[in-house]
Amino acid sequence: MTARVLVVDDIPANVKLLETHLLAEYFEVLTAEDGMTALDICDKTQVDLILLDIMMPGIDGFEVCRRLKANPKTVNIPVVMVTALDQPEDRVEGLKCGADDFLTKPVNNMQLMARVKSLLRLKMLTDELRNQAGGSVSFDSLDDQKFGPSTLEERGLTLLIDGRATSHERIAKSISEIADINAISDPEAALFEAAETPYELIIINDNIAGCDPLRLCSQLRSREATRFVPILIMLPPGEEQHIVRALDIGVNDYILHPFDPNELYARSLTQIKRHRSSEKLKASLSKSVELAVVDPLTGLNNRHFLDAYMDKLISRSKRRNTPISLLITDIDKFKNVNDTYGHDAGDEALKEFARRLRSTVRGADLACRFGGEEFIVLMPDTTQQMALQVAERLRQSIEEQPFDITGEGDPLPVTTSVGVTCFNPEYDDSKTLLKRADNALYEAKSQGRNRVVLKEVA
Repeated sequence: MTARVLVVDDIPANVKLLETHLLAEYFEVLTAEDGMTALDICDKTQVDLILLDIMMPGIDGFEVCRRLKANPKTVNIPVVMVTALDQPEDRVEGLKCGADDFLTKPVNNMQLMARVKSLLRLKMLTDELRNQAGGSVSFDSLDDQKFGPSTLEERGLTLLIDGRATSHERIAKSISEIADINAISDPEAALFEAAETPYELIIINDNIAGCDPLRLCSQLRSREATRFVPILIMLPPGEEQHIVRALDIGVNDYILHPFDPNELYARSLTQIKRHRSSEKLKASLSKSVELAVVDPLTGLNNRHFLDAYMDKLISRSKRRNTPISLLITDIDKFKNVNDTYGHDAGDEALKEFARRLRSTVRGADLACRFGGEEFIVLMPDTTQQMALQVAERLRQSIEEQPFDITGEGDPLPVTTSVGVTCFNPEYDDSKTLLKRADNALYEAKSQGRNRVVLKEVA
């Protein structure tokens, strides 16, 4: 894994030590000796992760983190605070500012590298989702939210896997303002529950008798339903090796016993918000993909999708020597509908036409809006005679029942003309096939409309 890491510290020896460790892992390293310099670097240069000291001249690390999280250009850069401060209130303050973690000097190198790599993997994943979604959704800035009950519009559904009722109560009390908690002590039952319920956070305490908490984390990560659900593990102090392994297998965060309720609150809040932001990105990506291939008015596939699908279908037809038929159809005198009743009524007519077209064709057929009032149906494994039957069935379904699109008065009589052709592997590609179907449609119009015309290879 390669990435650009910014080390911010006013003590050269500290900078050199971190730089040496990072270079040994083949990271590119930038350095800054104060907060303002760090902000300037982040504004002008792509930075993938920041290791940030707190006690510095000018503005301290807390203020640097606040400004980073308030800037849309830098809000998504992971920040790890590396400092000599080791009190729980310092960690909480760092998390409130938007920091992703808080490591105390002297830093354990294995723990540092595990955390750096874990955060970079998360950033790479979310950056890729954001790029694919076209940047339409951005992560919420933690700094934009107040640290209190109002930080989430809805409490996050949280699964707590804990072997003791007493710790159940203390953990639940610490995060009750931001989480609806389901506590389970049996790890096997917890695995089934996690797979069946859309949790936004899973907290695992290491006090479960006969259960390796890291194996439980690994099982959660290996299952499709829980692969991307944030996991926070609670471990005793002095368990550096377990922390490193936990981060390596995909645990998102950890907290050490005896835990501070405010720190658990802040870490849980961070994970729930990050999960929701990630889900927004995935939903945005799914919507972007859908918009690229689906006509938003009718819900049918669009021409872009048709072009790609047709080329693949033609290649398959040539390999297997199977027939393909294609029909192209449009609404007769559609301009009159728009001119007489308005474009809103015209849109309703197109939607109703698409609905009847969809109900007429088979599940294996591809119905698309080709443009304007023209529609195409591509029918794999379909002979000429079968295609003519489908076309005639469509024509009749349009003619026999007028369109109720105006909301007043009598329904509007509508007819359609249809051109049909079949693929000839010796002569055709997608362009010639479409052209011949279009010629058949033109003939249907010329012969008086409301009819089906077949055009065969000359």
